[in-house]
Amino acid sequence: MLRDRREANQPFSGTRGAGDKAPSCAEFRARCGWRVVFSSRERLKRREQRAEQRAVLVAPLQALLKNAFCVLFPSDCRLCRTPLNNISRVPVCTECLAAIQPVRAPQCVVCGDRLVSAQLLVGDGRCSNCRDYEPEFARALSFGEYEGGLRGLIHLLKYEGVRPVAPVLGDMLARTIAELLPSCEGSTPWIVPVPLHKGKRSDRGFNQAELIARAAMKRMPQRLELATGALIRRRATISQVGLTREQRIANVRDAFRVRDRHGVRGRTVIVVDDVMTTGTTLSECARVLKQAGAERVLAATVARAFHLAPHEAAVQAGFGSHVPAEEETHEAGVPASV
Repeated sequence: MLRDRREANQPFSGTRGAGDKAPSCAEFRARCGWRVVFSSRERLKRREQRAEQRAVLVAPLQALLKNAFCVLFPSDCRLCRTPLNNISRVPVCTECLAAIQPVRAPQCVVCGDRLVSAQLLVGDGRCSNCRDYEPEFARALSFGEYEGGLRGLIHLLKYEGVRPVAPVLGDMLARTIAELLPSCEGSTPWIVPVPLHKGKRSDRGFNQAELIARAAMKRMPQRLELATGALIRRRATISQVGLTREQRIANVRDAFRVRDRHGVRGRTVIVVDDVMTTGTTLSECARVLKQAGAERVLAATVARAFHLAPHEAAVQAGFGSHVPAEEETHEAGVPASV
């Protein structure tokens, strides 16, 4: 902004002879007393005032649109059935989402299953399952327990095809993968989703593990490589419901094959899935990956179906395996019969 320290209409008093040179801009400003002043503080203040005015005008309009949307398109939270009062692609209320919390129970240092009190006192941090049947993966972590709102979210994606839920679950998976990165010993791991059999994928239209993994990659603080074609499921297996541990292992034996053996050689791999139940499928994936040359295999899932309920874990120290039938069936790769 130009400001005049003299009268605005004062004429230029200098005289110019025939041999005189025309004064420069700087000399002209010096003689006339003009100077350039940038009032950035005032400009910033005006911007803030305009932003406040816009916010005051827009906020009521936004509230009106939300109210009109709820009246014209009424819907309920798919988890608690209370009316939704916000516009969102995810049909779940903010209260239900906020109630989903990470696992806080003491867990096995290998598979992540809940540990009972006796194992905490005299054990080495491993559950009885991992001591009796050591899994092929070095470590497995899950974000939360497979119950309540988290179970409901997974079902919305898997069985009802509500794909906007995938980014919500992807955020949880990203946090779990981030916890595993220090175990990668400085190497950049491959992220490999557990594949579905082609028949199962055709029926469902998508692989939920792959959708969640893609969403997780967008939320990672560092760039990781998603290798969706590294593993393929070459055969369907029978339902795991009612099978013993040995029968489950035999059921998924050689159900997977590594497609890119050259690419996986010498790498650290994190196998990802939506739910971990017995861990049989993840262990078999880890086995074939290591057989193909992977140096280290870890596992990350959104949810973990603990074998023992909290009150059972307080009084039992033996092997238990109450696993939701539908998730056992998913591990088998055949349609659920429940």
